[in-house]
Amino acid sequence: MPEHTFRLNGEQVTVDVDDDERLLWVLRDVLGVTGPKYGCGINVCKACTSHLNGRAVNPCAVPVGDLRPTDEVTTIEGLPATVGAELHPMQQAWIDRDVAQCGYCQPGQIMAAVALVRRVAEEGREITDADLDGLRNICRCGTYVRIREAIRAGAARM
Repeated sequence: MPEHTFRLNGEQVTVDVDDDERLLWVLRDVLGVTGPKYGCGINVCKACTSHLNGRAVNPCAVPVGDLRPTDEVTTIEGLPATVGAELHPMQQAWIDRDVAQCGYCQPGQIMAAVALVRRVAEEGREITDADLDGLRNICRCGTYVRIREAIRAGAARM
């Protein structure tokens, strides 16, 4: 099998898997990183949302063969290190707003929110309701009101 090298949460990793193996399975089954959750496996529910070079992606849709050695994959486990803290401000906002019920979708929700806030900041503007409406991460428990509140609170601290 071919080897694939990329950066994961700040560290270089190499895996020996087929080119078409999805990144989600590499993370979970090969590397033991379980923050990105398997929900649908077809890029719809977004429970696996992580960052690839700072942008939100769904590892269930990314073949590991598409990654380069310089690509940086960040999962919920590595998110605090991006700000040099025990918790990322968005994670703290989730706790402060008591967002989680079952919690299954929360890593993907948080990762999508952080990517959105960063993108909006790069554009030099404030987050809008339309931006929040554009997030498509599914929450089976329906905590969307608290999710939106937490994103706004987290954005204020980022």
